[in-house]
Amino acid sequence: MSGTDKIRNKVDEVSGRVKQEVGRATGDRSLEARGRAKKTGANLKQAGEKIKDAFGFGGRRRRNRRI
Repeated sequence: MSGTDKIRNKVDEVSGRVKQEVGRATGDRSLEARGRAKKTGANLKQAGEKIKDAFGFGGRRRRNRRI
């Protein structure tokens, strides 16, 4: 996972958590649900990136070279 993706996903996760807590504090169920959805989406993106990294499907392509 690239550093940019990690940062973007973490920002989405934190902003989702903030929206969720503000919605909970103000009684705005819609805002709370949107925050929860954003946080969950960011966590799923992070998991997907980790899976791609684990199986070598990251952005770089490997070439088999014959010597």
